[in-house]
Amino acid sequence: MKITSIDIFRYSIPMHPFTIATGTMEFAQNIFIRIHTDEGITGVGECSAFPMIVGETQSTCFVMARDFAALWKGKDPLDIPARMQELHWFTAGNATIKSAFDMALYDIAARAAGLPLYRFLGGTSRKSLETDLTIGIGEPEAMASQAVEFRERGVRIIKIKLGKDPDADIRRVKLIREAVGPGITLRIDANQGWDPAGARKALSAMGAFNIQFCEQPMRTYNDHLLPDLNIQSPVPVMADESVYNRHDATRVIRSKGCSYVNIKFAKSGGILEAIAVNEVCEQNGIACMMGGMLESRVALTAFAHFATAFDNIRFYDMDTCLLGHKEDPVIDGVRYNGFLVELPDGIGIGADVDPEYLSRLEAIRV
Repeated sequence: MKITSIDIFRYSIPMHPFTIATGTMEFAQNIFIRIHTDEGITGVGECSAFPMIVGETQSTCFVMARDFAALWKGKDPLDIPARMQELHWFTAGNATIKSAFDMALYDIAARAAGLPLYRFLGGTSRKSLETDLTIGIGEPEAMASQAVEFRERGVRIIKIKLGKDPDADIRRVKLIREAVGPGITLRIDANQGWDPAGARKALSAMGAFNIQFCEQPMRTYNDHLLPDLNIQSPVPVMADESVYNRHDATRVIRSKGCSYVNIKFAKSGGILEAIAVNEVCEQNGIACMMGGMLESRVALTAFAHFATAFDNIRFYDMDTCLLGHKEDPVIDGVRYNGFLVELPDGIGIGADVDPEYLSRLEAIRV
């Protein structure tokens, strides 16, 4: 099998503004690709650029995708390690756009094998994936009111975006816990927003509010301080931006800098490296969460396949399509049954984008 051409789309999705510690996103800066082969099998991939975190924009991804596509023409899509190594040799970093190409290869490989992606990855059966629902940073009282609304909608796990002023963040969590009561699971995510003293202060105080874990309390340049924080904090620390690949996972885990790890394809460069990250974590008794940026249900479906395939993925932050997307142009793919993410039937990833929607987007074929 050979790659004959690759379609690249600037896949913008309008959304209600979403605020985290590092900034506000007004639209999902996504890229959608379709890889064509000489055997008539195609594969789709999607990534979501989040410049405040990963350092890529939709524009940088679009330009880099053209170069990646040129590298792969005429090559075997089933040799995934070789194809991804070509991208790594071509450019360092750029994990987000690499993840879209990786995803499309896995879609092709699973389709060629006649298997749904989770089974191609070694999974044996579907499992229940209950996602959290995220509250962006706002006024404490408004966030508490939103948490109550979530609970009334049937949400059982709430993720709270923090990372501004520690005192205000403590108040945010206090009001939310008081508003929703003890029966709701609360997670927090500082998105690197606290300095070391602020992280210690915030997490020490939040121990009283029964928090499941805190994602990425400090900037990655403070990773050397994570071990002491993780030991002293009554709230377990989950490494997010501190772990992009297997080497990061090994470093942070060996230092005892985290209790959990958040896996995102936009950080790992896709499924191939995410498998390696999960393996390192599992070997060291570190459970993982499946997370994402602002992807549509195409990538979300791939996330669900991955989370289904690996038992060490025990937490699910898969509310990406519930975070204010104003349009859902995806055909098939996962569906939300309340806040359970349910995989589709069929082979490969099992999701695509409405051709009419794609026809309105800036696109190029290489």
